Amino acid sequence: MTTHQATAIGDPTRPPEHRPEQHRRKAPKEDRLRKYRPDLQGLRAVAITMVVFVHTGILDIHGGVDVSFTLSGFLIGSQLLAEIDKTGKVSLGKFWARRFRRLAPGAALTIVVTAVVAWIYASPFKFRGYMQDGFAASLSFINWRQAENGTDYFADDGSQSPYQHFWSLSIEEQFYVLAPIALVIVAWLSRAIFRNRFLVGLFLAAVISGSLYLSITTTQTNQPLAYFGTPTRVWELAIGVFVALNARLLSRMYQGLAAVLGWVGLGTILVTASLITEQTPLPGYAVGGPVLGATLIMAAGCANPRLGAERLLDNPVFNFVGNASYGWYLWHWPMLILWSDIVGHEITYSDRFRVAAGSFVLAVAGHYVIERRLKANVRLVQIPWRGILTGLTLTATAAVAMTLAIRVVPLNLSVTTAAGAAANGFGGIASVEQAVKERDHPRISEDALLKAPHDRGDHGCIDDLLITGYSLQDKCVIGDTTSKRTMVLLGDSHAYQWGNAFDKLGKKLHVKVITVIKSGCSPEVYKITREDLGRDYTECTSWRKTALDKIDQLHPDVLVVANRAQATATRQGADQTFERLKATGAKLVYLTDTPYPNRSIPDCLATKGAEIGTCSPKSTEVIDRAEYRLLERETAEKYGFKVIDTIPAFCADGYCPAVIGGHVVYWDYSHMTGSYSTSLEPYLEPRFKTVLAG
Repeated sequence: MTTHQATAIGDPTRPPEHRPEQHRRKAPKEDRLRKYRPDLQGLRAVAITMVVFVHTGILDIHGGVDVSFTLSGFLIGSQLLAEIDKTGKVSLGKFWARRFRRLAPGAALTIVVTAVVAWIYASPFKFRGYMQDGFAASLSFINWRQAENGTDYFADDGSQSPYQHFWSLSIEEQFYVLAPIALVIVAWLSRAIFRNRFLVGLFLAAVISGSLYLSITTTQTNQPLAYFGTPTRVWELAIGVFVALNARLLSRMYQGLAAVLGWVGLGTILVTASLITEQTPLPGYAVGGPVLGATLIMAAGCANPRLGAERLLDNPVFNFVGNASYGWYLWHWPMLILWSDIVGHEITYSDRFRVAAGSFVLAVAGHYVIERRLKANVRLVQIPWRGILTGLTLTATAAVAMTLAIRVVPLNLSVTTAAGAAANGFGGIASVEQAVKERDHPRISEDALLKAPHDRGDHGCIDDLLITGYSLQDKCVIGDTTSKRTMVLLGDSHAYQWGNAFDKLGKKLHVKVITVIKSGCSPEVYKITREDLGRDYTECTSWRKTALDKIDQLHPDVLVVANRAQATATRQGADQTFERLKATGAKLVYLTDTPYPNRSIPDCLATKGAEIGTCSPKSTEVIDRAEYRLLERETAEKYGFKVIDTIPAFCADGYCPAVIGGHVVYWDYSHMTGSYSTSLEPYLEPRFKTVLAG
């Protein structure tokens, strides 16, 4: 499953009752421009098929969203420019009414139905986040929410939202609001100054070049913002408008050349889309291929060549798929995301075909039952404000439904909770052994369970992904902040999860603890590639240098290293860091990494019911990257680190229980909760007493 979500693919500009035989009727030679372009209906079918196939994992062919953006720009640009040429203005009421009639009903229905299905089947803890995404989708700003959250569409870790495909529709709707206003203003100025369209072309060229430059540069520095941001995507839509602006000129193109360009365009889409992989930084340069291919098809089709790509794109099958494309776009993604929750097992390859086929059936039904009826409704067509009011009402209904789901609807917990169950957390090795015995019927209160996903610890500091240098702040100092003895806790988020325990430990042993921690950044000198950034994690490399320099200045009495082992770990990288740390003269401690369940433990506890025992995996299944852990441990011992094995605080008798002493152990798929971390201070105290005694 990968990124490139669908856009508003099903937004055809065609006569209400267009039939397949009319598709093939050629325009007179002296007037090659046509109101309806059957090749573009076929291109729409190609784009949505690419999107659905790449999402479901049926075929690894990217770029459907980019083709669709360009296609939408051309269709909308053609409408707006034709109206400007005819009347000198654009009837915003009629234009927005058409958009609302076309987009709002299907979107509102999808948003509400998805919410109901998610409440029944999905994780209760994900439900609130889903509904927040649904609210953003209903008001067409989910793309900015995802950019802010750093959403990674390449992730395949259960973090995807059933609404995240609305990002591209949000961009298009923002475009629909601004484009007619901008075009009218620029066209009026162009007529007043030049008496032609020169200024419109210049304006579009500036938008295309500026947005493309921003897209390429932002992809290198902030990939989520580049992927979801409107300014970094609008160039794809603007290219379509630019082709529409020059459609009459392009219609005079030599027929043979037009035919060749159309076929080259189709080939360019398919070839370049196949070359894009999940590791390709997007959008960047990579989306240029699908956009160029779509542009060539649109431009060539203006000349209506007899032997062009329309020979392939204009057929009843593509026409049928094109008609249902918008609904297919709406339904396939939420069905895909919720499928495993509905069927109760991991999605299989055959399931992917079922999702594609099932969502297409829903799309076809929606087209005939909803879309066609609203499109042909005389009262809505003749009186624009009714169309706008209908769209606003449906949009508001979806937004209100999402608000109620966030604030009023209770979570659908399937686990049996014990009122008043004690929440003591770790109470020695015996408490872990007891938790293993009770793993099929853990004693946990509803309050403790509901708290777990947000119980992420609150002591110490952690720098986020884009921070390039460490700076000591007040929140980085915990424990006994007045003590002259200093302990440094160095590592990534798997060090930060110990913050609560070290705060309590520092106060108990009268030691000041300074956290030097960065998300996803191993202290060892390893090269790290971040899929969510779409590139090498260069911020980690620069941050690590400043962090080690700061540690040299602090002259700590004790230096503790804790981190998740990286798949790129090397002995040379571990040697380089551990040798540097030994040179500080501090007493050295290496905490082995905690278990890695690789599934959201709160979600599992809330949804498994009778199968809740499966939320406590076998210890052999959760020792993540064992060979790299061993490499780091051996290297640490080589440089005189005291190694503290953390596993006995989490696992016993071959299992790692999800609940210990009434506390949920993990708040996600690998990080322990702040509450359980606090309870582990007694596990650390005797070991660090020995270290401090020296």
